[in-house]
Amino acid sequence: MSIVSQITNIEQTSRNPSQPTMSQEVSRTDASASVLPKRREVTCRLDTENRLSVVHVIGTYLKATLNRSAPPRSKFFSVKRTANVQYSISPPTSGEDLSPTPLNGNSVLLISMSHASESENDSKLSVQYYGENKEVLGRAVLHLTAVEISLDVDADRDGVVEKNNANKGSWKWGPNGHGAILLVNCDSEQKYLNKIPDCEQDYVTKVSDLKDMSVMVLRTRGPAKLPEGYKLTMHISQGHAECVRVFRSRSPEAKVNTLEKFLYNNFVKKYPLVLSSEVLSQEVPYLGGVAEMKFHVEGLRFPDNDFDGLVTINLSLLEPIATDIPETPIFTDKVVFRVAPWIMTPNTLQPVEVFVCNTYDNNPFLKGMRNLVAKGGYKFTICPKYVNRGDRWMQDELEFGYIDSPHQRFPVVLDSPRDGDLRDFPYDELLGPDFGYVTRVAEEEHVSSLDSFGNLEVSPPVTVNGKKYPLGRIIIGVAFPTATKGRNMTKVVQDFLWAQKVQEPIALFSDWLCVGHVDEFMTFVPAPNRKGFRLLLASPDAGYKLFRGLQNNGHGKAKMFEGLKDEKTITVDEIVDDENLQAQNNYVQSCIDWNRDVLKRELGLDDEDIIDLPILFKLVTEGEEESVLRAVAYYPDMVNMIVLGKDLGIPKPFGPKVNGRCALEAEMCSLMEGLGLSCTFIDDFATYHKLLGEVHCGSNVRREPFDFKWWNLEM
Repeated sequence: MSIVSQITNIEQTSRNPSQPTMSQEVSRTDASASVLPKRREVTCRLDTENRLSVVHVIGTYLKATLNRSAPPRSKFFSVKRTANVQYSISPPTSGEDLSPTPLNGNSVLLISMSHASESENDSKLSVQYYGENKEVLGRAVLHLTAVEISLDVDADRDGVVEKNNANKGSWKWGPNGHGAILLVNCDSEQKYLNKIPDCEQDYVTKVSDLKDMSVMVLRTRGPAKLPEGYKLTMHISQGHAECVRVFRSRSPEAKVNTLEKFLYNNFVKKYPLVLSSEVLSQEVPYLGGVAEMKFHVEGLRFPDNDFDGLVTINLSLLEPIATDIPETPIFTDKVVFRVAPWIMTPNTLQPVEVFVCNTYDNNPFLKGMRNLVAKGGYKFTICPKYVNRGDRWMQDELEFGYIDSPHQRFPVVLDSPRDGDLRDFPYDELLGPDFGYVTRVAEEEHVSSLDSFGNLEVSPPVTVNGKKYPLGRIIIGVAFPTATKGRNMTKVVQDFLWAQKVQEPIALFSDWLCVGHVDEFMTFVPAPNRKGFRLLLASPDAGYKLFRGLQNNGHGKAKMFEGLKDEKTITVDEIVDDENLQAQNNYVQSCIDWNRDVLKRELGLDDEDIIDLPILFKLVTEGEEESVLRAVAYYPDMVNMIVLGKDLGIPKPFGPKVNGRCALEAEMCSLMEGLGLSCTFIDDFATYHKLLGEVHCGSNVRREPFDFKWWNLEM
């Protein structure tokens, strides 16, 4: 039988809660701390001169060092207690029952209580000290009030706030992990006028705003009120103050008078602010009896280079010492949240909505896009001229992603630091209820073309050397490692992407391109076999192979760019025989091959997972002060496509015709139709290609999120 059971079974005397009586002592031979369950220990002081009232939190031990409070010349001690009090002595001692116990320098008394008190000071424990001849030298009395206190969150990630989960104070990744999840409240309950992200205002505007927050519950059980001077306080550290905000739900009986309702927003009264960057600590009510108090926790910041995403919220029970002297904490409970990362969606996920811009000159492009989107039945959103102000590069201005938790999920647009004339679209047109917004501002960094989000892609899920990336890996383009004056994506954006953790980025070499975007030489399409996708790479070698094949088959006089207004045609023979163009494409192929090797290594790909597309480039001089040769597509860059399920929207290449059909289109169809994909060629020549962009640059797709839950990642 355990010591707790033995203590409980000892015959107790009845007691009046207001006047506790003492039971007989616990046997010294049974008082072994080693058999008691492991609990938190709270140091407790004994005083033979003054009566002490102490609040004990169920689930902890009060630890009293007996020698520290003993009167001079004390050699022995004995303990008595009322029915709701248990204790043990460490180290264990032996001797006859009920006789004084020898006192040594390290004798410790561990005190606990089995259930919450019904009234203040309804239990008692006393320690009596004896001299060498067993004469009484003093007596220390503790008047005890037991309470249950638990600050609770959804630590097991099932959408329910369970009681006192043992893992609530830490965070662990994986399917067997634990720890609560917090969303950045970056949507806006206001759809139109004066809207700002909800996380930028320190009050609750609508009940609907609460679903974007995580519920936290304070559960208490005990007497109607705490002893005089005791209080509960909730607090956060200065380091976390900019990352989280906490609101409290008022109890139904809390009244708000008519004048208050008129003068103030009713939600401000109903959900008062508890913790923020301005309020690091605040007392919270103790309701008495068996009670629950609900809090709503709001994330304010995404993980970044200066924030690991973990937030700790503490609840402490404070004990009074004396008037005008600060209270001291005697018990602290804590919970840990991880802020949900921003997650990108690859081409292999189901499309939901397609976005393009309407400009004064792009009607043929819009017509082709409209027909393509209609095939899949997706939503088609056209940004009007007065919003885009002539900026047609929808892909470059923004990237769609989402955030997810067990209780809520919604899309979030990442606004690039590019800030072209389309800069107002992500905020003004997308931010709204259940549609979040985040951006990174490069205040002290030079923003280059590489900061446009055609230079930001994500792979489908992959496994690399046994390590799984079930959410894929982010891909960005940077300068070549040896470059001293190359362009790079700004540090603030790279830091943000790395800090999300769940889609570990890969850096490719893209500065060799005039525009410098990874979508100019690569993309992913779904596939029915192998890894479930194929990597498509632009390949000048594949292009020359196709053109030489045409030449060998007697089609050397076939012309490119036929039918294009104001565009000079060129024959297959002229392309193949142009040694300077060949040299330029050899350079381009070497740049792409460098990236090919990186992608194979970092995505765990084999050559069979890669399809080379016949695309040629040319080098142009770029830069005013110091001219640099960089590459642009020689004809519409077919890899720069839009992927909508099994339907591909591909830039129409205007290649040489053989038997009335474009040879480049025929090759693309042959490569893609073997994967069960349908090719639609869209004329973007004059309105996008001539401006150094293509179909993908001029469009964007919001997709369904992953079924996989990011918190189940093995990290």
